[in-house]
Amino acid sequence: MIITSLDFDKPGKQQGFLQVPYSHNLGGWANVMVPITVIAHGKGPTVLVLGGNHGDEYQGQIAAMKLARELTPEIVSGRILLIPSLNFPAARTATRLSPLDGMNMNRAFPGEAEGPVTRQIAHYLTHVLFPLSDVVIDIHSGGRSMEFVPCATMHLVADRAQRARMFAAMLAWGADFAFLYADIAGTGLLPVEAENQGKLVVTTELGGGEAIPADVHRIAQKGLRNVLIHVGALKGREQTREHLGKTPTVLTQALNREDYLLAPESGVFEICIDLGAKVKRGQTVGLIHHLERPDRVPEPILAQSAGYLITMRAPCLTQQGDCVAVIAERVSSRDVLRA
Repeated sequence: MIITSLDFDKPGKQQGFLQVPYSHNLGGWANVMVPITVIAHGKGPTVLVLGGNHGDEYQGQIAAMKLARELTPEIVSGRILLIPSLNFPAARTATRLSPLDGMNMNRAFPGEAEGPVTRQIAHYLTHVLFPLSDVVIDIHSGGRSMEFVPCATMHLVADRAQRARMFAAMLAWGADFAFLYADIAGTGLLPVEAENQGKLVVTTELGGGEAIPADVHRIAQKGLRNVLIHVGALKGREQTREHLGKTPTVLTQALNREDYLLAPESGVFEICIDLGAKVKRGQTVGLIHHLERPDRVPEPILAQSAGYLITMRAPCLTQQGDCVAVIAERVSSRDVLRA
């Protein structure tokens, strides 16, 4: 159902739209217009760069928009496809979920050709853009719900060769932390669909919130360019942390449900540990204060394992069952590549 005027095989630079059919009360023949830029030149990999999988995560959207303006065919080897705001309706309203159908883009895969807008976009990626691509870069942050230590992330895919390529690309982002994560909140994730198709997949969690510090934007933008150089799609010299005089990336993982700390009841959440700090098993990570009963002792949130506080809840007001913190244990590269 989705159409585009772009010719993905054409060399040079093109700017266009993915046109998604959508009818609403004041538009029977309307389309959702998702901007897309394609830059192609010579031989090399095809890289699909995605921002705005969740509409309230703007670090990747800004980084991809900058590349869409700045990249020229002469500095590209192969093909780079840029979709800065994948869930375009959500990006326009600064929401995690699409306001058109209430769906989470990152739970919509493999999609549905004639389904709601979100599922149509997911279906197009699954059946058109992923098969075209060698590399898929899906840039996330915590949005308005979580605040992360800026980190590149990945899944522990079963294929060891694929995992090794993903691991090297994750480190090429150059962030202080890298984070291996598990999916505890459902299926249908974009990275999983791309991984299942054998793609080199790089994801991130670059901070969070709506007030994004300049240093986080720098991590997003420099890291993305460095990964594009690393995979051979962009000309230039790859910058390693060693070359920059920085310590090695801290490798962490949270693969067990108990690493994801959920609020046992509703209230006001207070974090008690600095983001990125080491945490001991049994340590109080935060407190849930009771709005209606300030005389009650706050409910402590205890770490179930030792590691680093990799992310925390951003809004203080918290509902029962919300994730308020994630503790990620430190691992070695050998652990990652041989697990």
